[in-house]
Amino acid sequence: MNPVRNLTGETTKFLSPVRSKTSNGISGANGVNYRREVGKFGENLAKNYLLKKGYEIIGENVKISFQEIDIIARQEKMLVFIEVKTRLSSAFGGAEDAFDFRKSGYLEKALESYIYKNNLDENLIRLDFISIDLNREKKIAKIKHYKDII
Repeated sequence: MNPVRNLTGETTKFLSPVRSKTSNGISGANGVNYRREVGKFGENLAKNYLLKKGYEIIGENVKISFQEIDIIARQEKMLVFIEVKTRLSSAFGGAEDAFDFRKSGYLEKALESYIYKNNLDENLIRLDFISIDLNREKKIAKIKHYKDII
């Protein structure tokens, strides 16, 4: 991945802030519900970002083999599979640090399966990564879109 050539992004305001954690610092079992809520919020921001860029959303949270793809979109003739990572804090690194390139291998295998099952041209398939860092106080999201990561 060439991070300069394949990176686009923006900073956007958001109106619906993610709820705060409960008083004990977590929501649900080990914060799973809270993390899921943050992830879903980020995926919605990513969808809106993609729609503004002219993409057509054709699937969300799609199970392919043993992997889940956050967003499947179409950009002209290209079918784009998008992994989204969202972070509220940089205490453990930003959203782009949360992407595990070992997982990209799993995603690549899932895409190969999808291409085979749907008899698609692999030259018209792309895997992208969108990182979203939220600042709840300022109500802004920094969105970075990495294209064609494998």
